[in-house]
Order: sequence, then C-alpha cells, then structure tokens
Amino acid sequence: MKKITYLIIVVAATMIVACGGGDGQSRKDKILAKSVKDPYQNWQEYKGVGPIKDLTLPEQVDAQLASKGLEIFDSKCTACHKAEKKFIGPAPKDILSRRNPEWIMNMILAPEKMVAEDPIAKKLLVEFNGSPMANQNLTEEEARAVLEYFRTL
Repeated sequence: MKKITYLIIVVAATMIVACGGGDGQSRKDKILAKSVKDPYQNWQEYKGVGPIKDLTLPEQVDAQLASKGLEIFDSKCTACHKAEKKFIGPAPKDILSRRNPEWIMNMILAPEKMVAEDPIAKKLLVEFNGSPMANQNLTEEEARAVLEYFRTL
C-alpha cells in the first residue's frame, strides 16, 4: 500500500513540474513578451502609417468643422461606431486621450495599411473580433472634420 501511495505522489509531482504552471508560455516567450513595448501603454509614440505625418490641433474647437464632421460620422460611421460606447468598433469619445491626432487621421484615411502595419491597429482588430474598419474613402478634409467632431465628444 505504501508503494502505491508513493507511486501516486511521484506521478502527481512529475505532472505538476512537467506542466510548468499551466500558462502555456515558455520562459523564453515570457522574457520576450516583457521586452516588447505594449503599444496601448506607449500610444503617444504611434502616429500610425498613412498620409498624415504631423498634425497640430488648434486649442479651440472649430464648431463649423465639427458640425460637418458630425454629418460625415452619422452618414458613414454609425453602422460600426457609437459615439459614446463600444459597438462593432471602438467609441470615439475621449479618443484624443488614447491616440494621437495623426494616428486617428491615418486610421480613417488608410485603415487597411494601419491594420497591416500599425501595432495598435493590429491589437484593436483582435480586440474587436477581427472586424476591420471599412475604408470610407474620405478626403483628408473630411477626415479632419470627423476628427474635429471627435474633439467635441
């Protein structure tokens, strides 16, 4: 009886050690994961990929431009975005506290390129169940109007 109990203990201990804690990551993978920057934590560094390289927003919101942006948002974006809550895509409310203006404009203007090359856009694609943002073929002026509307939310 002692031999069976001893054998069970040895087998159980071996299984626990062999599983390595059960998180499925090797030590090497854990070390690599810690060394890679989390783009959500370092979002200020990411301007995205696309036509917009530098954009400085004026201190005051342009009400006329924001109104135009609201019209565009209502006609082109509300199938997937709700202004103040998560839907098929993220809510734009307070987006400027999470993303650079350049990043936002590039996401609006070149969503395919962003999803292919930008680390934040890649993470968002996964977070939102693989639903890519549709390219609405907006002009830079229209995208800027939408961004101005986002500033009012």
